[in-house]
Amino acid sequence: MSTHLVIGAGPVGSAAAELLADDGHEVVVITRHGSGPQVRGARHVSCDASDLDTLLEAAPQAAAIYNCANPKYHRWAQDWPPLAAAMLGYAERTGAVLATCSNLYGYGPVDGPLVEALPLSATGTKGRVRAQMWLDAKAAHDAGRIRATEVRGSDYLCASENSLIGSSRVVPRILTGRSVSLLGSVDAEHTWTAPADAARLLVVVAADERGWGRAWHVPSNAPRTQRQVVDDLADAADVPRVKASSLPAAAVSILGLFSPAVRELAETAYQRDRPFVVDDSAARDTFGLTPTPWPGILTGIVEHYRRKA
Repeated sequence: MSTHLVIGAGPVGSAAAELLADDGHEVVVITRHGSGPQVRGARHVSCDASDLDTLLEAAPQAAAIYNCANPKYHRWAQDWPPLAAAMLGYAERTGAVLATCSNLYGYGPVDGPLVEALPLSATGTKGRVRAQMWLDAKAAHDAGRIRATEVRGSDYLCASENSLIGSSRVVPRILTGRSVSLLGSVDAEHTWTAPADAARLLVVVAADERGWGRAWHVPSNAPRTQRQVVDDLADAADVPRVKASSLPAAAVSILGLFSPAVRELAETAYQRDRPFVVDDSAARDTFGLTPTPWPGILTGIVEHYRRKA
């Protein structure tokens, strides 16, 4: 049994902690408030993960450190650099594998399917922040200072306020037969990732030396438009389908006046206004992983909101 340090207890961090604990490992989960999955083998620590000394106090040694942190969306430029530096420092000090859960922002706008070999050419602030985190980790890996890997998923489809369609702003309306307004095109093909699949790949690549030194796309289901996802959720709930439309640009601008998170979404509008499709064949072929079946993802979301009703 080895110790594994998980930073963050959102959907991916919680799922990763559960997978590791189920495998019999000692798991330390760090959040600002000590929250996270209450599973056997997991110890929860409340601290500032951007402080290297605090991380070392929480877990003096670890087989791997998993970056599943999720700073506030409008504070990435301020909060990510010290967090990433502390976790890289922890990996260098302890020899732990640095396994980062990332996204696709670093590529910037791309024509055609996204593959891991694409350059990290983002020009927006958030994309540059995520790209630099990987460039720093990769440089340390190539220099022999640490062992690093990264997994990149698309927008998460799950019961969460951070999900474009799986939030309480959308799903309850589908369940009660009311129309929904969504950000971006409702007819552009889009890859959707299940957080559990991101966690599974993260744990696999951290433990397998074939996964080190490069990034991997999370195995995800076939692309679906936002309109199709809304229809699929209605079908899974066995309720009539509802109308799905794009939220007018003027309405988004007004919302942005009151919500910093909505205001920040303008940088990545290209992900929602045109096809955004991920090629995940590398992880499938190398590790034999497949995504959670689509019906199971939909059923999980529906059941979550029906329990809350």
